[in-house]
Parts: sequence; C-alpha cells; structure tokens
Amino acid sequence: MSNIKGNKIKKDEKSYNLANNSECCADKKGVFEVVVVLPDIRSAHNVGSIFRTSDAAGVGAVYLSGYTPTPLNKFNKPQPEIAKTALGAEKSLVWKYFKSHTSLLNKLKKDGYKIIAVEQTKNSINYKDLDFNNLFKDECDSESDVGSSAKKIAFIFGNEVLGLPKKILDKVDVCVELPMNGKKESLNVAVTAGIVLFQYLV
Repeated sequence: MSNIKGNKIKKDEKSYNLANNSECCADKKGVFEVVVVLPDIRSAHNVGSIFRTSDAAGVGAVYLSGYTPTPLNKFNKPQPEIAKTALGAEKSLVWKYFKSHTSLLNKLKKDGYKIIAVEQTKNSINYKDLDFNNLFKDECDSESDVGSSAKKIAFIFGNEVLGLPKKILDKVDVCVELPMNGKKESLNVAVTAGIVLFQYLV
C-alpha cells in the first residue's frame, strides 16, 4: 500500500491507497481535482457515510485529521463502524491521516489547493453562489485562461457539534453555508457533505 504521492510517511501520518488508484479524481467539468477534509469528526458512521458519498461523487481522496477515526485502526484492522456505512468505499478511495490539522492544511496549500470550508460564519456565502473559477482568477493571466489546466479544490467539513475552529477557518480561502429554513441551525455532517459534493461534482 502507498501514500498519495509515494512519499515517505511521517510518524504522525498514515496513508492508504487500497485500490491502487492514487491518481483518481473527477468532476463533471474535468478541470478540477477535488478532495475532502474531515477534521475531528467523532462519529465513525458519519465518516463512513462521507467516504461512500465521496466515492459516488468522484472525489479523488479523503484527508482525515485529529481524532477523526480512520478506516484502519492502530492494529491495521478494518474499523467496523466505518465499513458498515462506507460499504467498500473506504477500499476504493485514497485516504490519508494527519494528527495535526495545521500540518494537513499547510500541505494542501503548498500543493496548490484552494480550501473551501463548509461552515456558518459572518463571511460565509450561500453554497450555491460559489464559483470555482473565481477562486483561481488571480492565478491566471486572463479570464480566458481559467480552467485551462486542472485546479485543486479541498472541501473541509467540521465537527458535528462544534463546527470548525478559528485556527482552521483562518487558513481557508472561502466559507460556504447551506441556508436553514427551520428551527435547527445545521444538518448532519454526512448529509451536508452529500449536498455540497453533488452540487459541484455530479
């Protein structure tokens, strides 16, 4: 088994590519590479569900950090609660674990990813108003150059109860939120991931 880029894995990281598909990434326009980031997601069932949704939507990889459970436990055995809801997607998707949120986000930024937080903040926009191309306009010589090569996007979904902490939000490029019409202020994280990923990738 290998990590995403074949690099040596540090002590606080672990990475698996159970399907040997480390180059897979897809979206409906074919010009964006999309990954999912899950920091401090406590529920293994939610993690498994997001793996299944990510696989269905064509996400290239899932990054886990903090106390988020991984598909393989410390004894390298399958995590049954993830397997129950992922239904094999944890074996077909590349995934990588980082102990530190900061290390993970710094790596993604260094690798050229634009980080999109799905979180309610005073500066967040409606998720339907997000324009991928606008995120990369400053990196192109002209608007016509946007989309001429693959652009990298990372969607980050927060803790089910606490959301994303400020130290993570300070590192993202944009925050998007789902409008709430009822009395509840948020949706289950796995439901949210399904809505957002299928909005942009399918």
